[in-house]
Amino acid sequence: MPDYDVSAALDTDYYGVFADIPAADRAAWDRARGFVDEALPDMNGYWDRAEYPVHLVKRMGELNLLTDGIEVPGLEPMSPLAAGLVNMEISRGDGSLGTVVAVQGGLALRSIAFHGSDAQKERWLGPLARGEELGAFALTEPDHGSDSVSLETTARFEGGHWVLDGEKKWIGNGASGGVTVVWARDEEGNVRGFLVEQDTTGYEAEVIEGKGSLRAIHQARIRLDGVRIPAENLLPGAKTFKDTSRVLVATRLGVAWSALGHATAAYEAALSYATQRLQFGKPLAKFQLVQDRLSQMLAELTSMQLHCVHLARLDAAGLMRPTQASMAKYHNTRKARFIASTARDLLGGNGILLENHVIRHLADIESIHTYEGTESVQALLIGRDVTGVGAFV
Repeated sequence: MPDYDVSAALDTDYYGVFADIPAADRAAWDRARGFVDEALPDMNGYWDRAEYPVHLVKRMGELNLLTDGIEVPGLEPMSPLAAGLVNMEISRGDGSLGTVVAVQGGLALRSIAFHGSDAQKERWLGPLARGEELGAFALTEPDHGSDSVSLETTARFEGGHWVLDGEKKWIGNGASGGVTVVWARDEEGNVRGFLVEQDTTGYEAEVIEGKGSLRAIHQARIRLDGVRIPAENLLPGAKTFKDTSRVLVATRLGVAWSALGHATAAYEAALSYATQRLQFGKPLAKFQLVQDRLSQMLAELTSMQLHCVHLARLDAAGLMRPTQASMAKYHNTRKARFIASTARDLLGGNGILLENHVIRHLADIESIHTYEGTESVQALLIGRDVTGVGAFV
């Protein structure tokens, strides 16, 4: 048994940001909370062993937690606020599970919902949303991360089939079985999306080992060597990189919610620890320096909540601009790093023990700070928006 109980959710909401959320959104949050209560006791073990608990993907699908706000026939739809709350809550439990939602729903499911044919939607939306099939989104390449628009994977049309060649890296679910949305450049130089089932000849994927972050989900390095797929596996609505970006922008706000979940877990662990840990004859919570640190963390956490909730409402009204999502991601992952680092320090040596969760969140935040566009890329997007001058090249 751990020496300190720092796992309990405290529902931190100093400004009452979540006080008036609709009942349907609250119900989605409650489903996510119930799932976290089920999964959390085992997540430190999965993380420590770098083991991907694929059965939990199916469980999230059973609870309708994977759609990320995408409407899927037969499933109750989630508003942008509900989708954000689910993302936040699952990430409060574990970042690898939060990344499952980002990959499965935010990227793979959304790509098909936005750009797929009716037949593709009928085949894949339900199984992906229910966690019956795993989905991957293969954009990033070994030599193209922040400059993913420069991707080198190619697609040529030959004998009634598309033939794909190239490499991809950091692809969640890319070696776990299922379907991969592969982004490649066609013979006219346009970036197109293709559905590639992972047992297709020429599709080779290996799990990336040695990660110090998001250890309980597998990312893959993929090699595409003359992969032949039927013509109907082309996503007809994805015709340029702007269509790819439309998917990325929609998921960027989800990363801000995920950062909020991580930060909430770290802050609440620090607060619980401060009330339980005795030093110099009294609880840490009675020391002025500790109260100052808790106040700093709470102030930053509250600002993160305001960013997320306000943008969810703009998104629901169809008013959210892409750079506003960039601002939320830029702000929230930066603040999550600060909160988790402060919490780790406040817990002292106990802060590096997995049983107290903070070190796992601290490490996992490093990944979400990078994916869906690094801090520098978000800053340049915002900077171009406010100055009217691009500074990418």
